[in-house]
Amino acid sequence: MAQIKIAVVVGSIRKDSFNKKLAVALAKLAPSDVLLEQVRIDDLPQYNQDDDGAPTAEITRLRNHISSAQGVIFLTPEYNRSIPGVLKNAIDHASRPWGKSVWKGKPAAVAGITVSPMGTSMAQQHLRNILSYLDMPTLGQPEIFLTVKEGFFNEDGSVNEGSQKFLQGFMDTYVAWVRKHI
Repeated sequence: MAQIKIAVVVGSIRKDSFNKKLAVALAKLAPSDVLLEQVRIDDLPQYNQDDDGAPTAEITRLRNHISSAQGVIFLTPEYNRSIPGVLKNAIDHASRPWGKSVWKGKPAAVAGITVSPMGTSMAQQHLRNILSYLDMPTLGQPEIFLTVKEGFFNEDGSVNEGSQKFLQGFMDTYVAWVRKHI
């Protein structure tokens, strides 16, 4: 079977982002025929419909990355009970111009990690609403609302044993979801 490519869109551009660390940990749990690749979004210009006819190289790179993937995992922090502006900006760029969205039909998963005991539940709900509009079938269960605690991430980028078992279940379920949709 051919390798499956999963685009991982991390909604945080912070150097020591917990969600970037989560992306690394999830990549370690993927089956050998599944490649998780983080998508760069930190250098995109602000979305402006006036520019739809002349996308920058950064926008073209984003669109090509999503187009070539068989699925998308979104990892988002929660900013003011919603998704970060940088994530919404990337979503908007890849969904435009009208009728040319590269998101359409891509099987998606949503997860997030934060220091808050509520996890990223509100941001994820907002993101799910957006993905529904973009016609992305989105995995409903398991839901991933993680809280960072001391010892969650190991030095090698993996997660502690209890969390690893939970996240392995998530990865296994998501990969089966992608296989069902491609």
